[in-house]
Amino acid sequence: MIGRVVRSADFERVLGTPSRARSAHFAVHHLADSPSLPKRRPSTGTADLSTGDAPFHSQAVDETQIASVAPTSAAPLPAAPDRAWLGYVVPKRHAKRAVTRTLLKRQIRAVFADLPELPPGLWVVRLRMPFDRKQFPSASSEALRAAARAELLQLTRKLARPPASAPMPAAAG
Repeated sequence: MIGRVVRSADFERVLGTPSRARSAHFAVHHLADSPSLPKRRPSTGTADLSTGDAPFHSQAVDETQIASVAPTSAAPLPAAPDRAWLGYVVPKRHAKRAVTRTLLKRQIRAVFADLPELPPGLWVVRLRMPFDRKQFPSASSEALRAAARAELLQLTRKLARPPASAPMPAAAG
């Protein structure tokens, strides 16, 4: 299962790298890293409430239950380094209607979920050009869905090949 990139700092790091593959409408960026952890822990509800103090009970209902809950809520678990995380950017300037943005996001998730093996790291798919509204007048049509899916599948085939910046092996001689 592919995780989700959700923090803006992770999006900035990945989008700061050159695109790994491009098509007419999409660009795919990759960073071989794991998501960053939040700077502060989420609140566990230990702060004073304005409704007053909770009643004190001298005896806990179940000591083992309290002991097993406390350590897990104290700190978030570190991210697994051998996992893939997917994020997507579908800006309003390229897809004006929310229905179209949702359709494109669903196609991105579906295509990348069907990949047999995605290399670990952070992946961001970005819509870089709008689809022609004259060719696809409906905000959510089967034709737009098929065109987006076909283009994303073509992108994933490019990802299967090694990056173009990889040095070629020298001839023995």
